[in-house]
Amino acid sequence: MKRLALAALLASLALPAAARAPKTYQVTGPVLEVSDDLIVVQKGKEKWEIARTPDTKVTGDLKVGAKVTVEYRMSATGVEAKAEKAKGKKK
Repeated sequence: MKRLALAALLASLALPAAARAPKTYQVTGPVLEVSDDLIVVQKGKEKWEIARTPDTKVTGDLKVGAKVTVEYRMSATGVEAKAEKAKGKKK
């Protein structure tokens, strides 16, 4: 019985961590440019520049002109909070 309770406790603790995992997104289109640290994909009229790291998994032949689907995550690299301006009284 104690093992079952411990398993339930561990499972409940694991859920919040999984819920905080960053959401993944996708963009599909032809490759315009590719390098060791960048992939540029054409999506409609927009060019999407997506960073590439040594950990990026590539399946197939990634080259200019190839149609690809890139899965990516958004993460903040910095945040600057601005102080609110004091509101003056109107006369």
